[in-house]
Amino acid sequence: MMVWISRMIVPLVIFGMVGMGVLGKRPVFDDFLDGARDGMKAVAEVLPTLVGLMTAVGVLRASGLLEVLADLLAVPAELLHLPAELVPLTLVRLVSNSAATGLLLDLFGKYGPDSFLGMAGSVMMSCTETVFYCISIYFGSVQVTRTRYTVPGALIATAAGVAASIWLAGY
Repeated sequence: MMVWISRMIVPLVIFGMVGMGVLGKRPVFDDFLDGARDGMKAVAEVLPTLVGLMTAVGVLRASGLLEVLADLLAVPAELLHLPAELVPLTLVRLVSNSAATGLLLDLFGKYGPDSFLGMAGSVMMSCTETVFYCISIYFGSVQVTRTRYTVPGALIATAAGVAASIWLAGY
């Protein structure tokens, strides 16, 4: 039953929205085109920020700066009970989910997914957010320039997520 529901949920939602539009005598296709046009405008506005973030993460990984930064932060991380191997993942996760996924797969290859580091990294990926990516994309798309408490709040939430991942993995 659950498999059938999971397969049918997307088509049912689409047909439901179209059906509600038809019943409400809305020009459904015109509304769709207007939404797609607005979406493309948003993509065009956000694309330079996205390209810049992806380029920066690629440069960090390729240059070795990420490893140097991880080595510098290894001692303070150990004081906080954060294994040095998770420092690069923690830093990259703030900027890019795909790059962090690549680092997590590297951890899986080296230590195994069932190891403490593999489990802690997996939990960390699920309970932290790409803070700077989200702020730049979402705030940039609506031209918000003053983030006020967003960055400190998001970094505190990330720290709580990192701590939770270490604790839940069984440090």
